Amino acid sequence: MPEVIQISTNNQTYNINIGNLYGLNALSNSYSKILIVTNPHICALHINKILSCLDSKNIFICTIKDGEQYKNLSSIEYILENAFIHKLDRKSLIIAFGGGVISDMSGFAASIYQRGIDFISIPTTLLSQVDASVGGKTGVNNSFGKNLIGTFYQPKAVYIDTDFLDTLPKREFSAGISEIIKIAVCFDRDFFDWLENVNLVDSKKDLQYAICRSVALKADIVSKDEKENSIRAGLNYGHTFGHIIELLGNYSLYLHGESVGMGMCKANNLAVLLGMLECKDSIRISNLLKKYHIPTEYKISDLDDFYHRLFLDKKSQNSNLRFVIPNGIGDMKIITNPPKELLFEAMSR
Repeated sequence: MPEVIQISTNNQTYNINIGNLYGLNALSNSYSKILIVTNPHICALHINKILSCLDSKNIFICTIKDGEQYKNLSSIEYILENAFIHKLDRKSLIIAFGGGVISDMSGFAASIYQRGIDFISIPTTLLSQVDASVGGKTGVNNSFGKNLIGTFYQPKAVYIDTDFLDTLPKREFSAGISEIIKIAVCFDRDFFDWLENVNLVDSKKDLQYAICRSVALKADIVSKDEKENSIRAGLNYGHTFGHIIELLGNYSLYLHGESVGMGMCKANNLAVLLGMLECKDSIRISNLLKKYHIPTEYKISDLDDFYHRLFLDKKSQNSNLRFVIPNGIGDMKIITNPPKELLFEAMSR
């Protein structure tokens, strides 16, 4: 039996099942048709395992090319075309089977197909297991930035099977750890201290605990603030800077988790300059990222251009810049319009 973490929002309550795919068969039995959205690599490796867990005669597969560069409206249109071709109705189900890109796009497509049909998420990367699949954020990128088009739309369930991580490339595994470090820095100092003393690469038991703890923290945060009006914004630590790093790299130079790691370090610079984070704690965070070969340094070639791109971030309001920065380890604060000279110094370090 997997460990079950429940998440409650204003509209629904659902389970995040961690450990295996127990219960998927019973859930799938209530749907007339199922569309599995995945990518070619995951499909080749694992589709038979998913098919063996589904109790439906009408199962269809839609594959999208892998990578952030394909997380766009053209891919959404392709998913919707598949849904129309196979005549999905409001009693049908979309399954997101892949990493964060697949999770975000499948949820978005489900939210707008016939004004909303059910979807579940079966994440196959560490990053999607601890972050993207939990909380109901869906969407795509465009030329202006990351995830600027999307919806809040909660899944009916999430199934996290850690066995899928056995085929995950080392670089993607490390990138997922950045999201675990992120949530520990902002919300749980004891968890951060524990992370410093284990190696998630070497111990499956420690890895499963880290996934469970990260998901439990995020579930609690989302239950309190589904649409990011207050505390949930803390989950964007490192993302304001990181999303621009991703964009400038054409969504292909760095993985999302790598960009977040470098963004966390930029945010730490700002926190140190504002007296909210001690240098020794900033170094501890950097060292933990480096432990898993997550890049921590990024040279901004054009500070003015980078600065103006910050205003397109979703957290900016009424032309006011907002940043999530650590308030020591285990706490965070959202600050608005820090002095421009300090911001430039933080970005140039």
